[in-house]
Amino acid sequence: MSNMLLEAKEVHTYYGASHILHGIDFSIREGEGIALMGRNGMGKSTLIKSMLGIVRPRHGRVLVRGDDYSRARTFQTAQQGIAYVPEGRGIFKSLTVRENLLMSARAGIDGRREWTFERVMETFPRLGERINNGGWQLSGGEQQMLTIGRALMTNPDLLILDEATEGLAPLIAMEIWRIVKEIRRTGIATVIVDKNHGAVTSICDRAMILVKGQVVFDGTSDEIRAQPELIQKHLGV
Repeated sequence: MSNMLLEAKEVHTYYGASHILHGIDFSIREGEGIALMGRNGMGKSTLIKSMLGIVRPRHGRVLVRGDDYSRARTFQTAQQGIAYVPEGRGIFKSLTVRENLLMSARAGIDGRREWTFERVMETFPRLGERINNGGWQLSGGEQQMLTIGRALMTNPDLLILDEATEGLAPLIAMEIWRIVKEIRRTGIATVIVDKNHGAVTSICDRAMILVKGQVVFDGTSDEIRAQPELIQKHLGV
């Protein structure tokens, strides 16, 4: 069986006095894809931030490759081959596309450099056309491509995408999904948070639904697609 990359065990996270995550368990193995779903405010981003050390859980444990990273700094977790594409993108708008990408370039934890600058350009030809443009000159879709490309330049084993298509035009969102499918085919484990449950379950092996900081479904994508009433109950508008 493939190795476990990232785990959360009985994680409780608070923002001040507000109890956001209620004893959540989560795990993802090498090469696996997980769709993390739920309405706004249900704890999806908080779970990701708790596992990455951006937010510190009050109780529970976070394991990276079997080692306890519950008190680790975010950069230490990232050094274990985990790349994060945050909601809101977070590119350096004063830097060019080239500079944004090259500043993130490093080998994977096993020394491999499969995702080179040239490969990212092949994957995102639109970025190649904007290579010397500043981040502030890019459209929303181009900024999202740059954020994903920058994450890939770290040669990760796990890529976490938080609201990758938020606010994008439908055609641009379709292009992002095409790219994510291509990335999944390379064997990179992926966690995807997005409101388009049809898209994410077609890309990922597993699906999880959070409701008020608790897991109400954890199964295969086929299983969730076979339960439209569950989708409507927890994800419908």
